[in-house]
Amino acid sequence: MRVVFGIGNPGPEYDGTRHNLGFLVVDALSSAAKGAFGRIPGLPAAGARVRLEGEPALLVKPLTYVNRCGPVLAALRDGEGVPLAECLVVVDDLHLPLGAVRLRLGGSDGGHNGLRSLIDALGTDAFPRLRIGIGEPLGRAEDYVLAPFPPAEREAAREAVSRGADGVRLWIRLGGERAMGEVNRRDLDPPADPA
Repeated sequence: MRVVFGIGNPGPEYDGTRHNLGFLVVDALSSAAKGAFGRIPGLPAAGARVRLEGEPALLVKPLTYVNRCGPVLAALRDGEGVPLAECLVVVDDLHLPLGAVRLRLGGSDGGHNGLRSLIDALGTDAFPRLRIGIGEPLGRAEDYVLAPFPPAEREAAREAVSRGADGVRLWIRLGGERAMGEVNRRDLDPPADPA
C-alpha cells in the first residue's frame, strides 16, 4: 500500500490557502477515485482508502496544524507498517514558482515547518516529497502562506493541483527514481509568461 500524505491546516478558515495545496491534491485524487475521507481510528487524521494506478493507496490529511503533522505520519508508518519510501508527502513550496512541481526522494526542510515536523518525528529526511510551487512572498512568509490564492492566481492554483495529482500518479506507477525524472521534466512546469 502507498500512503499519500497531504500537508495542510484543518478548518474552514484555511480552505483555499497556499499552505493547503497538499490537502487540495489529496482531495482531487480522492474525488477522481470516488473515495471518501473519514477519521482514521486513533489518529488526528482523515483518510481515504482508494486505488490509484491500480494500486491500493491511503490518502491522508492530518488534522493537526502544519507544524505538528510529523507525529501523524510516524504513527501511520509504525501502525500500518508502510516503509517511508512508500509514503509520499505533498507540500507547498514558496521557493518554487507558482505551479511548478518537483519530486525529491529526501532532503532538508527548506524552511517549511511541516517538513521540519516530519523530519523531527520520523528521525530522518529520507522520505519522498512532491513540492508544489506557490511563488515567493513580497511580505512576511507567514502571512503569505496562510492567505487564500487571490483571484488572479486561482486558475494557476487549480492547474497546480492537477499537475500535483499527475505527479502522485507517476510516483505510484513508475516508482521513486523513474518518477522523479518524469515529474521534474520541464514540460510539467507551468508555461512561462510571454515576454
